[in-house]
Amino acid sequence: MTSKPVLPLFAACALCAMPSFANDRLEEVIVTSSRVPTPLRQVGTSVSVITADEIQSLGFLSLQDVLRTLPGVGVNNSGGAGKVSTLRIRGEEGYRTRVYLDGIDISDPSSPQPSPRFEQLLSSGVSRVEVLRGPQGMVYGADAGGVVNITTRAPGDGFNGDVSAEGGRYDTRQLATNLAYGSDTLGGVLSVADFSTDGFNARADDTDPGDDDGYDNTTVHGRLDWKPTDDIALTLVGRDVDGNNEYDNCGYPSTNNCSDDYKLQAWRGAASWQGDVLSHELSYSTSDTQRVLYTDGARSYEYEGEIDKWSYVAQLDFAEALHLVYGVDLQSDALDSEGERHSRDDDGYFVEYQGTWFDNLYLTAGARYDDNEDFGSYTSYRASGAYVIPVRGGDFKLRATWGTGFRAPSLYEIAYNDGPWAYPPAAGTGLDAEESEGYDLGVSWFGGNGLYLEAVYFDQRIDKEIFFDLASYSGYLQDRGESKSTGVELIGELAMAWGFSAKANYTYNDTETAGGDQRYYRPKHLANLGLDWVGLAERLHLGIAARLSRDAVDTTGAEVDDYGVVSLYSSFTVLQGLDVYARVENLLDEDYQEAPPYNTSGAAAYAGVRYSF
Repeated sequence: MTSKPVLPLFAACALCAMPSFANDRLEEVIVTSSRVPTPLRQVGTSVSVITADEIQSLGFLSLQDVLRTLPGVGVNNSGGAGKVSTLRIRGEEGYRTRVYLDGIDISDPSSPQPSPRFEQLLSSGVSRVEVLRGPQGMVYGADAGGVVNITTRAPGDGFNGDVSAEGGRYDTRQLATNLAYGSDTLGGVLSVADFSTDGFNARADDTDPGDDDGYDNTTVHGRLDWKPTDDIALTLVGRDVDGNNEYDNCGYPSTNNCSDDYKLQAWRGAASWQGDVLSHELSYSTSDTQRVLYTDGARSYEYEGEIDKWSYVAQLDFAEALHLVYGVDLQSDALDSEGERHSRDDDGYFVEYQGTWFDNLYLTAGARYDDNEDFGSYTSYRASGAYVIPVRGGDFKLRATWGTGFRAPSLYEIAYNDGPWAYPPAAGTGLDAEESEGYDLGVSWFGGNGLYLEAVYFDQRIDKEIFFDLASYSGYLQDRGESKSTGVELIGELAMAWGFSAKANYTYNDTETAGGDQRYYRPKHLANLGLDWVGLAERLHLGIAARLSRDAVDTTGAEVDDYGVVSLYSSFTVLQGLDVYARVENLLDEDYQEAPPYNTSGAAAYAGVRYSF
């Protein structure tokens, strides 16, 4: 399908003169790469960051729509808000990506593969997201997908917060509040968001009668911080999510009167001590996910998954050339499905060397040992290097990373092949752990004039990939060869005169199965373009964002629609603390499907008001 023109507006400011800016981006602190705060200049991995201001400017109520704007990130949604969505980083499966929210692993172990439920994540209350791209998550035990680290709002000074209300097409409504209090020793945050929409018809083949498929979500998130001394900090985080979703095509014979209830209850407690040479943190987290599926109003399936985890992370600073990060993760997973319970333990131990040489060369090397109750022991590795070259007008940064990982077959995959639903060739098949390996090479320019440029080449491979047998639906099988994902990421950001700024990223991703076919729902070309303007004494903010996708195929190998989607967003400060805002998603009313036969939203306008204090 041919997309409508989306780029002319981005040429409008091509002749804008660039003012001078302080080049402090290299000092931005990144946590996700090694689980400890590290200045960006020392980070050799590929990490993308999106901040609270950017999340608020874009205005998307679903966090997955915010993450779509980052390089290397693709999302397939199955028919609107609350519908099953898959977020892929550099073309890898969503369940090969670890997702943490304030340190809690929020993967859903009740799914066929433990994976994050991005469709259940609202953007309200989120202050920062860091995305580690590629199989370099050695310190997490992650493998080929990457790591998404979500941080919610922290307490400020004194009593502060905001209240917002928004509405728009498809009878969409959201009420949200974030309340915070902070002092030198004690702080707390309470965030509540209530979202509902009537939605649209999820599937194109639902025509008799075609109906809207709605979604409701209520999320409550709380955090308490206590610092009894300058060196000791205690943190307690809790989260409760209640989602109800309507969808199509369930049961036998098939019906389009389908719904599911989703509940997540999770919390984490942590104690940390910060010394001059040694710093460490001990934490315990637990998450419980429950899903109940209904067909024609009658309960059809019920699943429950649990993750319990003890973690210890320490940092030892001997000298500039000798830093050590080390830790222990003791994790237990459990799956309850229709009265059957499956569980297992995985114990992980890791250590990483970090060193600074000649003031501008930064090296890391680490290993992780995992002992899995079902599949024995595996050792993963990672090595990285970053070299910063100061030149007139800015800094060049050269970097490289290589890493390995593994994924043990999920509790569901094992149970399915051993259960009554499987038959040959999958029935009784013993699955082995997947193993992954990948590297990337990058060069970046940090200009003192507000220009940032980055180019990255990546190559990552999965050996013995586990997949569901879509040919005969017999169960889970395992490839004998390698699947791969290689490509290039190009990123640019520019702060210009007169309040203008621009961002762009492009990802070329060549994916292949072990048999040499293109992996489904992975576009070869993904691009994001954005232009912002702030004026009227910083009271008015206008922006435009475009997302383009090209050359994807579905599960049969047929071409998926190419598309270009444009969004407009704006906000205006009426009085100090009082803002009105509006946006139009899919401005040009592009008609396309990301994952046939599931529909996507047409042009939709939304408006709201926010009061901050």
